[in-house]
This record gives sequence, C-alpha cells and structure tokens, in this order.
Amino acid sequence: MIKLYDTGIYLLGGTQIVADEAQLEALTGRAADKEAARRGTMAWSILRDHNTSGNMDDLKLKFDSMTSHDITYVGIIQTARASGMAEFPLPYVLTNCHNSLCAVGGTINEDDHKFALSAAHKYGGIYVPPNMGNIHSVNRAEESSPSSSSAAPTTLQSRRS
Repeated sequence: MIKLYDTGIYLLGGTQIVADEAQLEALTGRAADKEAARRGTMAWSILRDHNTSGNMDDLKLKFDSMTSHDITYVGIIQTARASGMAEFPLPYVLTNCHNSLCAVGGTINEDDHKFALSAAHKYGGIYVPPNMGNIHSVNRAEESSPSSSSAAPTTLQSRRS
C-alpha cells in the first residue's frame, strides 16, 4: 500500500514513519528539528560532499564519475568528439545493460557495444560488457572503489581482479 503525505515525515530506526511532530517528541523525548533532520539525510550528505561553493544555499557540484548505458552513450560520445574532447575528463562508465536485457536471447545493439569499447580505448573509459551488470549496480560499485583518472581503458572484469 502506498500512502501519500502532505507534509514531511521523520524516519525512526530506518523503519518507522512518523508524520506528527508531537508523536515524534513522545517517541524520542526530543522536540522535532526539521533543519537537523534535513541535514541528516543521505541526499544532504551527498550534496554536501560534492559541493565546491561552501554554501549549501548556492550549490556548485563536482561529479566523481559519469555513467551511461547503451541507449544514451552513443549520442554523448559523438557530441563530446565533435566538441574536440581528447579524453574523458573524469571516470566514465559505459554499461551495456538496457538494450541487451530487452532482447530475447541476447544483444540487439552489438554495434553500439563495439562503439563503446572503442571509445573506452580511445578516451579512457570503463567498459562494462553486455550482461555483466546494470548501470545502477555498476555505478554503486565504482563509487565505492578508488577512482582512476588514467586514460587507460578498463573493463569490469579487469577492474575487479
């Protein structure tokens, strides 16, 4: 069942949703502090850690890496090439999960996948072969490992070995 709240909520212990501030105070023994709760969210910590302005009201975000899948990376790479890019400016993961998962019996965009592999070699990307992982799980794994600014291409297999 999905419930729509017209106000913010507090999450206690990762499982209990409390929408009423009086109930929150009764359960925790502390008055509700909306600003402290806001600063305690995962979203806030990610924005804070990537903000280069020093002012959370005027965000200037720096990205650690880029990730795209086989439906979008061809256009991204072609635009970057046309703009004169010599190498990816930050780690770029090229996954081959969306179109390859749609096809019964295998890959339907093999030419796009070969294009991504050649771009990884030329510009220093991280190539994830078809059926080796989806964009979401690969991006989380890359975020948790030390990033490399090297222009040398890697694949998911060599990255983990």
